[in-house]
Amino acid sequence: MQKGIKRLFDIIFASVAIIVLIPVWIIVSLWIALTSPGGVLFRQKRTGRDGKDFNMYKFRSMVVNDEADTLQAGSTDPRITPVGRFIRQSSIDELPQLFNVIKGDMSIIGPRPHMVKHTEMYSELIPNYMARHRMKPGLTGYAQIKGFRGATPNVEDMQRRVDADNYYIDHFSLWMDLKILTQTILRMLCLKL
Repeated sequence: MQKGIKRLFDIIFASVAIIVLIPVWIIVSLWIALTSPGGVLFRQKRTGRDGKDFNMYKFRSMVVNDEADTLQAGSTDPRITPVGRFIRQSSIDELPQLFNVIKGDMSIIGPRPHMVKHTEMYSELIPNYMARHRMKPGLTGYAQIKGFRGATPNVEDMQRRVDADNYYIDHFSLWMDLKILTQTILRMLCLKL
């Protein structure tokens, strides 16, 4: 029953957010289009529930490049555009994933989906890595509010993220989702908890 309520919440929350954020969609789309060549949206294969791949959407934050599907971006990555730096720091680049939520590829809360190349690599290096795919990936998750977000320069960093993801799945509740969502919103508004 909790999973049915979670799906209903996902659809309602994502639909309302898409409508309320229409001015943001317009401003960011124009800003990207006017400052660098290429499309406004970026689509990338990510690993979803049960290890199935899906196309995840983001606002494009980098110059168009051939390494986008294989090389994880760091904070000083020269591929990131000036607009991209702002939308990445504010997490605005993630907003198009609300459409992934509506489609059912993602949830509002869950383990963040990784690039397919990372799934292939880390599933060989981390024994419990694939267990994180027992639930739909999320726009935000327990690992993110615990500080395990962004680039993972070594296996230990990814192991901490995987451990947090699996903890979330093992202890999932609607109350936990509400706490994660609240903390995510507060962090996006730059408030300290």
